[in-house]
Amino acid sequence: MTALHPAALGFDPARLAALKDTIAADIDASLYDGVAMIVARRGEVAFRETIGFADRAAGRALGAEDVFFTMSVAKQFTNTAVLQAVERGRLSLTTRVVELIPEFGVHGKERITVGDLMIHKAGLSAGFPPTPPEQSGDLAAVSAAVSAMPPEAEPGTVINYSPVCAHAILGEMVRRVDGGNRPFRRILADDVFEPLGMNDTAFGLRADLVPRRVPVVVRDRTPGLFPAEALEGMPLIMNEESEIPAGGCLTTAPDLLRFAEAMRQGGALDGHRVLSPAMLRVATTNQTGDMPNLLWSYAKERAGWPDIPAFLGMGFFLRGTGVFPMPFGNLASPGTFGGLGAGSNMFWVDPLTETTCVFLSSGLLEEIPNVCRLQRLSDMVHAAIIH
Repeated sequence: MTALHPAALGFDPARLAALKDTIAADIDASLYDGVAMIVARRGEVAFRETIGFADRAAGRALGAEDVFFTMSVAKQFTNTAVLQAVERGRLSLTTRVVELIPEFGVHGKERITVGDLMIHKAGLSAGFPPTPPEQSGDLAAVSAAVSAMPPEAEPGTVINYSPVCAHAILGEMVRRVDGGNRPFRRILADDVFEPLGMNDTAFGLRADLVPRRVPVVVRDRTPGLFPAEALEGMPLIMNEESEIPAGGCLTTAPDLLRFAEAMRQGGALDGHRVLSPAMLRVATTNQTGDMPNLLWSYAKERAGWPDIPAFLGMGFFLRGTGVFPMPFGNLASPGTFGGLGAGSNMFWVDPLTETTCVFLSSGLLEEIPNVCRLQRLSDMVHAAIIH
């Protein structure tokens, strides 16, 4: 994508310069290690910066083509494959999981649907499946383990973010309706990444990406939502064939921008369509009403946060309305949508201002300070748009 002078795209150059200075000051203060960030408007790049370290301990500077573990931004890629299956008539959002995975239908999970899984309303575990570490990338094994688990809440009654379990089931459903002839990682490569020109994105440790990968290091080791050891350990148990639909993906900032831009343009980029405008309308419409996301319950006591509305579309996080901790920024329009990765990564699209932002970082934060950081930087982007 081409780059234009920020002023030509309606940005105040001084305010974007302040954004860069703010990130650099954070890195100098060792709050985190590095950032690759791109801001575009109407498909033209206004801000592209690579700041700090890929590996601070080794003194390795971050490069523009370095490859990051997406963490849960991978969920938006998986959700895209699910929505494609719906468009092709292989699934519906109301398909019950047991229709494809009969062994899932135990412990009161018989009525859980595809849509329930996508908006985290299925009551599945907010923890990790009971599989040994060496099987974490084995989709069939993880799906079987999740299928045997009881739910943590009555399905359909609460919104509680499921970091791994829900998307393991969604990934297995995609694989089964595809006929079982392609592994999940190949489905995503063929049907999402290659059409969008995301040549440096893959599920699993694709061999050619390994030399450019950014190590997963948790800089802020405050006990919190996700154990630091679990986050740092995930890459250590992955290989080229690993399939973790909820988080086991690598990408670059330019590739993530291509995905976000395709979503901004109604599901297509450079003549290649991966989703329809009709599907994007559903995917970016609030499906959870005013129900809170129980993911953030711990932040009420620790940081004094209010109950935060989940504001989930059928595949994306949404800005929604109200003033509360919000990684896409409180200055974002209500229709802003995107994805988030644990302690590190984000992308969002603001349809009102036609602005796209991608943010990949090294040196992970605990989730409370991470949301505060992303909100602060996102609001600086929104405030830089002056016409």
